[in-house]
Amino acid sequence: MAEREVAYGDRDAGTPTDVDVVVVGLGVGGEETANRLAAAGLSVVGIERNLVGGECPFWGCVPSKIMIRAANALAEARRVDHLAGRARVEPDWTPVAKRIREDATTGWTDDAGVERFTSKGGRFVRGTGRLVGPGQVRVGDDVYRARVGVVLGTGTVPVIPSVPGLAGTPYWTNREAIEVAELPESLVVLGGGAIGAELAQVFARFGVRVGMVEAGERVLAQEEPESSERVATALRADGVTVHTGARAERVEHDGDGFTVHLADGDQLRGERLLVATGRRAVLDGLGLESVGLDPTRRFLETDERMRAADGLWAVGDLTGHGAFTHVAMYQAGIAIDDILRRAGVVDGAAGDGRRADYRALPRVTFTDPEVGAVGLTERQARERGLNVRIGFTPLSDSTRGWIHQVGDEGFVKLVGDADRGVLVGATSVGPVGGEVLSALAVAVHAEVPLTTLAGMIYAYPTFHRAIETAVRDLLQ
Repeated sequence: MAEREVAYGDRDAGTPTDVDVVVVGLGVGGEETANRLAAAGLSVVGIERNLVGGECPFWGCVPSKIMIRAANALAEARRVDHLAGRARVEPDWTPVAKRIREDATTGWTDDAGVERFTSKGGRFVRGTGRLVGPGQVRVGDDVYRARVGVVLGTGTVPVIPSVPGLAGTPYWTNREAIEVAELPESLVVLGGGAIGAELAQVFARFGVRVGMVEAGERVLAQEEPESSERVATALRADGVTVHTGARAERVEHDGDGFTVHLADGDQLRGERLLVATGRRAVLDGLGLESVGLDPTRRFLETDERMRAADGLWAVGDLTGHGAFTHVAMYQAGIAIDDILRRAGVVDGAAGDGRRADYRALPRVTFTDPEVGAVGLTERQARERGLNVRIGFTPLSDSTRGWIHQVGDEGFVKLVGDADRGVLVGATSVGPVGGEVLSALAVAVHAEVPLTTLAGMIYAYPTFHRAIETAVRDLLQ
């Protein structure tokens, strides 16, 4: 994509342009920061080499959830036979691809995002920004000098493992999987994390023959073991062949597809290969060394006000707090507050501003069943030396689970600190696991006493009522 500028006013080439703030990377966090600072009256330059909005609206959260919604509708229709008669389901990918292409991404164009920013008075530059000193960013031959500071929001890229034979083949990442107009007959997925699990289930429910390879001992390895077991069972029920503890030794590609050779001698064959083995920040091209920071680190560390250095803030995935849109937006709000105080737009006498607190960081994997989690897992809590108490209840034991019947698989698991009498973590797995999580996130964030949770009134018959049963189990 050629570099171009949407700007106001003229300037001489090679002369540094003075502005209040430069935002490098207009993904979710960077875009939010740039838009709000411009709306507050600061002069802001926003730099993006790809699409304004980043991964989430074009190749991540939004289009993938459109795919998941469609796949879940197919699964629910297939449950009619168990609940209400007979149903015949004929999957058709065409309306899904059309909705992603036309409604969600507008053909993968960002005109609307650019307009949102420039309409607030921001100056947009299409290109690659690089720090060339404190408060200075170069894009091509142009240098922008920030009076208040610079914000980095350059996100992450997929991790591509060094499997022999993989490089140079037409493998998919999440981007190709999202953009696909016609489904393949078969697919091999490398990686059993959230992205791999979600997309594997989607394609399987649309009739694609799917095999999954996960090097770890379980899928969703960052979550509770019970969550991993539940999701693996659901994937297999949808026809996905799940290989855990399996290492891809080499990959072959021919005119008909891919063959993945596993270390144990097994082979998986697929027309397409999706690599979903994680994401990483790319710091070595940002010029961090020009401001005294190490560009070889895995992530860019920030303090609780999102400051990476004096006059330098960072928001979003590159900070290492998870590839979540809600984290990027949360961090953007903190950075915006700090920048406005530094610029004198907000009176610093009103307090020292917001501070980042990740104790109750929520996350949801949108498989069916959904896996919602917040705070610490049981293992993490024990590793920190806490006096851990566990509460657990399966959804099938609840009245709502019994009513729901087919598709009611799930549970609520609570991780409590017995010494303080509060929750430090919780997991909600089920048909609406991410929605039930909201109450648990409040409990962890606010450190609501367990006795208070036990004394609450929980609406009947709901899935969230399982929280009450799990609390009772924890306190026994």
